Order: sequence, then structure tokens, then C-alpha cells
Amino acid sequence: MKTLNKSYWRRSGLLFILLLLLVLYDLTLGSFPIALKDVFKGLFSTNPDATAELTLRVFRFPRVVTAVIAGATLSLSGLLMQTLFQNPLAGPYVLGINSGASLMVALSTMSSFFLFGSDLGLIGAAILGAFIAGLLILLSSLYVKNKVSLLLVGIMLGSFSGALINVVQAYADPNNLKQFMLWSFGSLQSVEYNQLWILTLFATAGIVLTLLIVKPLNLLILGDRNASLLGVNIKQIRVVIVLITAVLTGVVTAFCGPIAFVGLVVPNIIKLIYKTTNHYHLVIGCILGGALLIVVCDIVMQLLSPFLNLPLNALTALIGAPIVLWIIIRKF
Repeated sequence: MKTLNKSYWRRSGLLFILLLLLVLYDLTLGSFPIALKDVFKGLFSTNPDATAELTLRVFRFPRVVTAVIAGATLSLSGLLMQTLFQNPLAGPYVLGINSGASLMVALSTMSSFFLFGSDLGLIGAAILGAFIAGLLILLSSLYVKNKVSLLLVGIMLGSFSGALINVVQAYADPNNLKQFMLWSFGSLQSVEYNQLWILTLFATAGIVLTLLIVKPLNLLILGDRNASLLGVNIKQIRVVIVLITAVLTGVVTAFCGPIAFVGLVVPNIIKLIYKTTNHYHLVIGCILGGALLIVVCDIVMQLLSPFLNLPLNALTALIGAPIVLWIIIRKF
């Protein structure tokens, strides 16, 4: 057992070192290159006259931190959904949870009421939409036992939310519509330095709550009946998982737009790398693996920016779609 634990920590350590190196490299990329030594100066000094240091604090540091948080939270959401529904193809995007968050963001940004004008209001709207969508999928799972059918329910929920968004767009103000369309492409550059604490706070709360329910998550793998016999309150843990997923997915969707495939792809890859069902290791692996994926995507976008402005959503789909096809062929 100690040898196995050492191997998990070794893999996690390698992922962390790789993530750290890529984060430092990502900070050097942008409209003009910044040397690595200036990156450290910019992070730890406050010289208002240094252009490189100002650029790092105002633009690059928020972008890279957002990439790390977005990847970690979305992949963790995917792990929770796959454990809850015992389906390797479950995820916040496929099951329509992203769509629910997007619908509430659309209503809050394009409707004449504009009830959620502040940052916290927008996050609250996205979390509410994600939670409602999660509950609808949860209720559907009580009646739809087939895994593929449940995925179809999620896809239909996403389509229905998309149709409602189109209706809102038809009557929206042109300026609000343009803002929403740019948001829907997915971006890591919409989070300002003074907003990072909000994103970090919600992400940390979701991660901590997930670590607190690791034992029930491990027991859910045995099936609802066996988990119930071992003392797990099935109804309660289901609602808790949906709530955590709504918080993690909602806050990232509010700030970064709907990012596809991360929550589906990363947990499956981490399970292959770690070769374990222990959610303590899987949670840590998904946090590191998801952050790594989005940071790599950001590096690719920065390197291609002189030639091509590639939306984040398009890049994650280009990477994720072939992997999903491989997962389908492998599992079914």
C-alpha cells in the first residue's frame, strides 16, 4: 500500500512540476516577450514605472491564474458527474449543466431587467442555472436507467437551453448581444486582477467540499444500494455533489464562458494514469491535469495569436473531440 501511495504522489509531483514550468513559460508570452527573470521581478515587486512588471500584474498574471482555476474546477466537476452517474461520458458540458449556467447568464446580461449586474450577481445567476440543470438531470436519472439515454437527456436539456438563449438573443440590445457572443466563445482574459479573489474563493470552497466527501464518493462506485448499506445517505450526497458541481461550473462559466470537453476528457485520462478508484488521488490528479490542459491551451493561443485568434472553446473542442471518440470506442 505504501508503494502504491508513493507512486500516486510521484505522478502528482511530476504533474505539479510540469504545471509550474508551463505556468512560468505562459507568463512570458503575450503581445511582447518578457524574460523569465523579469517574470519573478513582476510577481514580487511593485514598481509602477516598469512596463513589464505592470503588464504581468494587470494582464498576464490574472490570465494564467484564471487558466489554472478554470481547468482545475471544470475537470473536478467532470469527475463528480462521472462518479455520480457511473458513466465515463458524463460531464458538465455533455449533461447540459454548462448550458443551464449559460442560459442564466444570457438572461442576466441580455434581458431588460438586468437583475444580476454585479460580478457576484452574475456568478449567482450562473450557479443557479447550473444547479437547476443538475437537479433536472438528477431527477431524470431516477427514471432513465440506461447510461446512453441519460446522456441524450443531457443533450436535449442543452439544446432546450440553447433554444431559449436564441429567443433572448432575438430581442436583445445589439451591444448586450455582442458582449454575450464574445463571452460564449470562451476567454481567459475577462477576469481582472481585482476579481481574482472571487474566482479563487468559489473554486477553493468547491475543492474543499469535494475533499470532505471523498469517502462517500469512493463508496458510490460500489453502487447506490451497497453505498447505502455502508452508511451513505444517497439522496443527501447526490444533492451535495450537484451543488458542488454547480458552484465549480457556474463560477468558471460566469467569468470565462462555456468551456467544452475539459470536464469530460481530463477525469478519464487521470483514471488511466493513476489506475485507481480512490477519489482522494483522483481529485488531486484532476485538479493538476485540468489546470495543465487549460494552461497548454493558453500557451497555444498565445503562440498562434500573431497569425490566428483562436477562441478557447474551439481549441478545447479540437483537442477534446478526438479523445472523446477514443473513449467511446474503448468503453462501449
